[in-house]
Amino acid sequence: MAGRIACLLVPDLPWVALVRAQPERAGRPLAVTAGAGPRVDVLALSPEAARRGVRLPCSAAQARAACAELEVHPASAALEDAARRALLDAALSVSPRAELAPPATALRAGEAAVFLDASGIEACFGSERGLAAALSARARRLGLPAIVAVAGSRAVARIAARRHLRGWLERPAAEAGPVEVVPPGGDAAFLAPLPLELLDPPDALADACTRFGVRRVGDLLRLPRRALLARLGADAARLLAVALGAGQEPPPPVPPETRLEESAELEAPVDRLEPLRFVLHGLLSRLAARLECRGLGCAELELGLRLAGGGRAVRRVGVAAPTVDVRVLLRLTALALEAHPPEAEIEGATVAAEGRPLRGDQLDFFRPAGPPPALLQRTLAELEALCGPGRVGAPVVVDTHRPGAFALAPFASAQAQRADRADGARLATPDRVHEPPPPYAHHVTVRALRPPVPARVDARGGHPRALESAVARGRVLQCAGPWRTSGGWWSDEERYAFEHYDVVTSDGTAARLRYDADRLTWAIDAVYD
Repeated sequence: MAGRIACLLVPDLPWVALVRAQPERAGRPLAVTAGAGPRVDVLALSPEAARRGVRLPCSAAQARAACAELEVHPASAALEDAARRALLDAALSVSPRAELAPPATALRAGEAAVFLDASGIEACFGSERGLAAALSARARRLGLPAIVAVAGSRAVARIAARRHLRGWLERPAAEAGPVEVVPPGGDAAFLAPLPLELLDPPDALADACTRFGVRRVGDLLRLPRRALLARLGADAARLLAVALGAGQEPPPPVPPETRLEESAELEAPVDRLEPLRFVLHGLLSRLAARLECRGLGCAELELGLRLAGGGRAVRRVGVAAPTVDVRVLLRLTALALEAHPPEAEIEGATVAAEGRPLRGDQLDFFRPAGPPPALLQRTLAELEALCGPGRVGAPVVVDTHRPGAFALAPFASAQAQRADRADGARLATPDRVHEPPPPYAHHVTVRALRPPVPARVDARGGHPRALESAVARGRVLQCAGPWRTSGGWWSDEERYAFEHYDVVTSDGTAARLRYDADRLTWAIDAVYD
């Protein structure tokens, strides 16, 4: 079976991108213009504006004259780019291969489209119409009302979607987007009765076809091909190939990255956190919806702030585990801003996330259900935002002889801990598993002091004779040692040389005394309880 391509088409991207970022404006008469001023061209209209008599093409002043309640907004390149990327995310939620279509020109400049590989989807969606319906629903969930068409090539799929543009603005807002499925092998028959303008011919070629009386695709196919190519050249050959539905196309590629980004420009600069939180909530909500659509979670979050005066501030927010919880992401972002506030007023914000697959956690079959597995990760993420990156975790032993050296490692999930215990049980020998603990006449516990407590020591004769500190003081009654430990000689920062003594002082304290041979200082390193 030949390859199949689906096209996800948004006809009025400037208006859709605005309402996606500002949902409170849905249902109002809106016009999106190419800039500021009364003479700029209107790029897109909302359905409510069209119902009140505004028609394209027109200027902002003409649109206001047709509708006094019209709200005019300049187009935002950042919002439109994010909407295009969200359209790609909707496509990737149903197919691993998808790509953004090249930007349209002239009268279709406000159009955005995505092509995706629709081959072999019967097992997942039952039919191509089921795929198209699912694709339309997922795009709408991301705030993108769209038209979906499936055909044998990119060009025919896009033309099939454009066939539903007439009456697009008059349709009810709650109605699902149109769906068109061209049967396999039926591309040429489908195109024959359609207007030639849907093939998007160049202006010169369109004028020539009009002079020849060619107004539909079928009229073009009835002309002698050799004479047509001789008179109209390479553009006619391309148009004829599209009209025939001919040519083998490679499937869309697999997108190489999972970095998602959302941006917003503020209407007025802000210098307080509360109004910025409102903007960030919208950005993070849209970002989380895109991640969830693709089955991903936010693993790394980067906040970029455009400051008054042309400056820029970047805050990197650590996330303990991939998540799409907007409350957690907003809390972490707010903590990062409270810890390091920007130095000037904020004029715009951008949030970028690196998507990672969401991690599942197997619950115990014979134990009652506990808190949600993600709850610990949320708490750890908030603690890391408060304490700083790399300062929250479980202590682990590092590969060094330096006394007291340790590192912090991320807390393992309950599933990983169970796997570790199972591995340890398999590696242990039966004799060792059931070996009773050795009897001890005396149990002594060492309580390490971190940081070590400074001490003044009388060490005449090379051994401690008396000491004074906040932990122990008095004459040294018993002394064992020294035990010398040194290393890191290749680096001034890592070099160490310690001498440890176990001492009992006249006040009854048993302690471990440490002498730092590099810094020539004494300290109580631990006490014996």
